[in-house]
Amino acid sequence: MAKAVSSNWPDLSDDELLQLRLSDLPLSLKGTVVESRLEQLKRELAARGLNFPLHFYLSDEWFTPDGQVSMAVPFYLAHPRLERLEKAQMLAVEGGEHEWCMRILRHEAGHAIDNAYQLRLRTQRRRLFGSSSKEYPEFYAPRPYSKSYVLHLDPWYAQSHPDEDFAETFAVWLTPESDWKTRYAGWRAIRKLEYMDHLMQSLVGRKPLLNKCEEVDPLRRLHRSLRYHYKKKRRHYGVDHPTFYDRDLRKLFSDATEDSGNMTAAQFLGWHRRHVRKIVADWTGIYQYTIDKVLEDIIVRCRELKLRLAMTEDDTLQEFTVLLTVQVMNYLHSGRHRIAL
Repeated sequence: MAKAVSSNWPDLSDDELLQLRLSDLPLSLKGTVVESRLEQLKRELAARGLNFPLHFYLSDEWFTPDGQVSMAVPFYLAHPRLERLEKAQMLAVEGGEHEWCMRILRHEAGHAIDNAYQLRLRTQRRRLFGSSSKEYPEFYAPRPYSKSYVLHLDPWYAQSHPDEDFAETFAVWLTPESDWKTRYAGWRAIRKLEYMDHLMQSLVGRKPLLNKCEEVDPLRRLHRSLRYHYKKKRRHYGVDHPTFYDRDLRKLFSDATEDSGNMTAAQFLGWHRRHVRKIVADWTGIYQYTIDKVLEDIIVRCRELKLRLAMTEDDTLQEFTVLLTVQVMNYLHSGRHRIAL
């Protein structure tokens, strides 16, 4: 049973908010910014003649329950105060920006329509995308230059599982003015998009085979604290054993006597941490929290090696951004790239 929360809960400090349970939060989708985005998704589907039932509700993360035409929306999008807490805890608000949110909603709608019409049972669907019965991996090793998959959600999420490949392809097909025929001309992924186009046209005006709208893990039934929720989430997106090479750091920075008066590498990286993290996240699609953990370990190692700047700040920043990107990509190719919650 939800505990009564004072009406001034948005004024609580982060520490006080973290003590609340998810189920205690007095939230609703009605009247929120995200509600207008849900309405936009419905309009985009209707414009394609796809009018299957779709139910939205609040939970702890983005997901579409298997076998349902319901979609879970993360609780933090229901209030600006919780978006600020999410950013403080995870360094980014997944789906907080309009276009980012719409990309996620179109992807989740792909799962929902897959469920509604039981499309995974179709032979051609399995031939092109693979079997839905394939076990979801905890980690996957994407091939960034593969042209067999569309690019929609980062990082190369279509490669993580056949169902994600289907949902990503649907999202690209649904996106207004995506011009996918031109964008993916010459790619092997064009076959999937052409199949999706034909498949969706065949569903226009057809009643869904399944219209279950049950809510799996709705917010009102999640009795764990926000503190525990974020502890678990940070652990999921953290880096267990990152590998750094002292040689690379010594090549960029210096421990020579003649540079002893220069700014320390640790101090320099601390100042530019947020900026570099954002750039590398944009380049690689890796979750900012993961990149920040890599950065944190680099800063600690620079402090241990007593490294200092040996070049101008602009040159150092440029070189370090490349170094960090390489380290993150090495992590990506190691096969330890974690699938989303």
